Amino acid sequence: MRSLGYTPDFKKNTKKEFSFCRPLLGDKYPRFHIYYNEEKKEINLHLDHKAPRYKNAHDHGAEYEGKKIEEEVQRIEKFFTRKQ
Repeated sequence: MRSLGYTPDFKKNTKKEFSFCRPLLGDKYPRFHIYYNEEKKEINLHLDHKAPRYKNAHDHGAEYEGKKIEEEVQRIEKFFTRKQ
């Protein structure tokens, strides 16, 4: 994930997932955010537009589909298919 520009996000996650973030414009937000569930081999990718307003809240204005998400998925897939 580091090779793709993502850094670990060490916030506590009750779903036992690894969390990684990649800023889109060089600042903390907006950012791509990936949850990886190693047990299920599943990835959840979304674009966080802003930080949650309240502690322990999840209202961060995330985008789960659209052109930017599709482009990021393609970039990640290209990286991993190139590695095989």
